[in-house]
Amino acid sequence: MKIFLDTASIDEIKKANGVIPLDGVTTNPSLIMKEGKDYKETLKEITKIVDGPISAETISPDAASMAREGKDFAKIHKNIVIKVPMTPEGMKACRILTAQNIRVNTTLVFSANQALMAAKAGTFLVSPFIGRLDDIGQTGMDLIREIKTIYSNYGYRTQILAASIRHPIHVKEAALIGADICTLPYKVFEQLFQHSLTDSGIKKFLDDWDKLQKGLKK
Repeated sequence: MKIFLDTASIDEIKKANGVIPLDGVTTNPSLIMKEGKDYKETLKEITKIVDGPISAETISPDAASMAREGKDFAKIHKNIVIKVPMTPEGMKACRILTAQNIRVNTTLVFSANQALMAAKAGTFLVSPFIGRLDDIGQTGMDLIREIKTIYSNYGYRTQILAASIRHPIHVKEAALIGADICTLPYKVFEQLFQHSLTDSGIKKFLDDWDKLQKGLKK
């Protein structure tokens, strides 16, 4: 499973990419707003760090304007993928963009039917929002299973990008089900490396080493 970072923080991207090579990055206007930086300039910086799909989100409500924004973003770098919402207008924009060999990430997907429509529109990525479904009492990971089954049944090439990830268990379950990609907040990325037994094991090794050195000095 590919690991993307869900952020617009250049510092977070550099730190994560220094640990493992990131496979991609997802951004949106809310994440950009948190950083208080120009969207296009931020995207340009990210393309210099990560060699993989970098999602840039459109904000217009109609297909023609979304497509226009998408074409503008796509000029920044070959790795830019255009995020459009799961709406009829978004799917029209998806068809316009894919016809011009611009890859699309269909976002805000909350049902298997929506994922099916996105695949039929030719989207490159589909982003089911797991955590937001959990928030309203549904089991978000069930949606990943449903989409995986439907895409396998009919040979759709659309990749499943598990989004709205809240904790490491989401990551593990997405990987077990067979999601193609998981996009993570930096906090969850850090948590993937943590385990109490690893910490206690390192402490024991260091304590034993310290005792050995003290014993040799006697």
